[in-house]
This record gives sequence, C-alpha cells and structure tokens, in this order.
Amino acid sequence: MYKEGNIEGVTIKELRFFNDARGWLAEIYRTDELPEGLTPVMSYISMTKPGVARGPHEHVEQTDIFIFLTNFTLYLWDRRENSPTYKNRIVLRDSKNKIVTVPPGVVHAYKNADNVDGMVINLPDRLYAGKGKKEPVDEIRWEDSDDSPYKLD
Repeated sequence: MYKEGNIEGVTIKELRFFNDARGWLAEIYRTDELPEGLTPVMSYISMTKPGVARGPHEHVEQTDIFIFLTNFTLYLWDRRENSPTYKNRIVLRDSKNKIVTVPPGVVHAYKNADNVDGMVINLPDRLYAGKGKKEPVDEIRWEDSDDSPYKLD
C-alpha cells in the first residue's frame, strides 16, 4: 500500500512567465537548474482529450521532465525498493504551469482534468526506442494490467 508523501528525485516547480506587450515567454529548462547529470536528449508535445489518462507506466533508465500547459491530475508512485521514499505516493490535483521531473522507477500517470484538450511537453533524457528507433522501448506499462496496484481516481 502506498502512502502520501514526497518522492526522492521528483521535483515540482512553477513555470515562470516573463510578460511584455507582445505576450509571454517561459523557460522550460536550463542546464544550470537541472539535477546533476540530467540532460534531455529529445522533446515532444502531446495532446490529451478531456477526461483521458496516459499511464500508469514507468521507465527503467529514463527520466522525464514534464511541462503541463493545462490542468492535469498527476499521479506518482515510488516503487524503487532502495529509495528512502519507497511506497510513497503523490497526487498533484492541479499541474497547470508546473514542471515535474520524474526519475526512473517512479510510476507515473496523468489525466486531463479540464474540459478542453490538454497539452504536455516532455523532455526525456533517453531517445524513444533508442538511436534510429532500433532498441526496445524503456517502458513498463501498468495500464495494460488488470491487477495493477496503480489506480487513478
């Protein structure tokens, strides 16, 4: 059973907007603000329909840096047995304008909590399916398991 609490290696910070007469700009990441050794190698943006979830799944080696541009409920579970926060869970009910770093071994899922299409940017530190898309995908997909302990409300 998981309990509410912080998860080691997970960071959650507000997206900072710099406004002027033209609109706004927001820095997604700076290498001088990332955890030591974390270097994004690709990026993608996804759209999720209202009420729809992605995950839960986890990565063995990959760290994700999610940027939530609209409101999602984010679910995180620490299943790393060697972690001091093993079996902790975080449910972030309003992820809009948040940057969230999710290390390997942390199961994660997010569900669009808005009534409009939701937008998420991800900056993972591993290439999807490796160089040239010729390697196995680094994912353990819990959403495909009927007996998954990782449930969304």
